[in-house]
Amino acid sequence: MSAAPPGPPSAEAAPDGRRSVLLAWAAQVLLIVAILGVVAWLVHHALFVLRGRGVQSGFDFLLQPAGFDVSEGWLDFSSGQPYWRAFLAGLVNTLRAAVPAAIGAVLLGTLLGIGRLAPHVLVRGLSALYVQTLRNVPLLVQLLMLYFALTQLLPDSTEPLELMPDIWLSKGGLSLPWPVADAGQWWPSHLEWPERGGFNVSGGAALSPEYLAVVIALALYTAAFVAEIVRAGIGSVTEGQKLAAQALGFTPWQQMRLVVLPQALRVIVPALTNQLQSLTKNSSLAVAVGYPELVSIANTSLNSTGRAFECIAVIMAVYLLLSLLIAAAMNRFNARVALRGWR
Repeated sequence: MSAAPPGPPSAEAAPDGRRSVLLAWAAQVLLIVAILGVVAWLVHHALFVLRGRGVQSGFDFLLQPAGFDVSEGWLDFSSGQPYWRAFLAGLVNTLRAAVPAAIGAVLLGTLLGIGRLAPHVLVRGLSALYVQTLRNVPLLVQLLMLYFALTQLLPDSTEPLELMPDIWLSKGGLSLPWPVADAGQWWPSHLEWPERGGFNVSGGAALSPEYLAVVIALALYTAAFVAEIVRAGIGSVTEGQKLAAQALGFTPWQQMRLVVLPQALRVIVPALTNQLQSLTKNSSLAVAVGYPELVSIANTSLNSTGRAFECIAVIMAVYLLLSLLIAAAMNRFNARVALRGWR
């Protein structure tokens, strides 16, 4: 006779389970406090050594006027505002580039991953060519190539190319309609449309060639890695699941969308987390094309104040925080798609 399948845990085991969870959380909190204490001591000791050698140090410069402007971004900043607001503007610009690049990388990478397994030889070959090419060319090289293409090969601002109605592209960047708010309101009330003038395009949202190069390069490069993750996730789904979907009369698109991809997510999400973190950190390469993100702002601040240790510490802290936030969000999503059993 075969053994009966195990049932759910008894009620008597619940208090012990909760106690174990509380102990685990307490251990993690103590570990975090200890790590923060060590980091605080190291920072304090480093600043003490720098002062002892006559090097001006400390984070008090963050409250001083920056003395430089930020060329673009969502957060308004002027030279008379303090350094901490300049770093905040750089952080906003980092997110402004990383978020759309991440969305584009996931969408394009998913299509490429599916294309790598397509029955059509041409689709499969083109997808493989894209993945192998972009994975083996350094991101910085791709970024510089895109930037030079946008600033050298596109028409001048006086003769912009109209991609779609009221969407203009030139060496000056991309101009497109954008929602704006009336004076005294906090919400967009109408669209502002770009208009072509005698010398350039005015109105709407103007995306600089530096910003476009960063977003496109990050999206295209990361999509090649996402494609391999998606391909591996699809390959982890057993053939029986696909045959069952076929037996139910699902079309190939329904099989992929309703059966294969939902089960593949448990393999895709953990590896995808690493790629999203890498994309966010790779956005620091934007300094090479003059896009004013966090590292660019920190370099300018370092040259103005001489506070190298402090500026680098701010960069490290911000990227650490962003990576932890991405990991936390993806872990919550992973918990929703993971296989579930008795608790």
